[in-house]
Amino acid sequence: MSRFILMVLAYLVPTMILGMAWHFVWFSELYEGLGIYNRKDPIIPLGFTSMFFQGVIIAYLYPYYAQQKHSVRRSVRFSMIMGFFLFTVSTLANAAKIEVTSMTDWLWVQSLFTLIQFTVVGLLIGLLYPSPITKENKKISLKHLSTSDSNLPTNPNFTV
Repeated sequence: MSRFILMVLAYLVPTMILGMAWHFVWFSELYEGLGIYNRKDPIIPLGFTSMFFQGVIIAYLYPYYAQQKHSVRRSVRFSMIMGFFLFTVSTLANAAKIEVTSMTDWLWVQSLFTLIQFTVVGLLIGLLYPSPITKENKKISLKHLSTSDSNLPTNPNFTV
């Protein structure tokens, strides 16, 4: 399996599991009380599709972010940037458009969800993404690099 697909899954799987448990089990009564999600039967395939495309975008962009330096800390930082971007779309914009019974509860529960979600995603991406080849570790032979890495976007500024 290519590293790109693994990075997409590093976003998709924990987001789906955490999202379903968070929204439909652990905090279902809170969300119902907030009145923010009012569809009786959520369209799970549509939500999954949204998460899939988010994962593709994150997996595509991270190699550019990490082209000079990669670490788990850097991948978590990148993930937090992406999480904040999605938070502004999914939480702040909704709060501006949709009436909720408690703005404080809505912002609190969504902030906590986003923080946990993107911390986990950042850690997983950090573990999956290869370290860039630098002068110090340039002795690594190209034969050790998986051919599946060819699915990652190329960057003309990154040389081996």
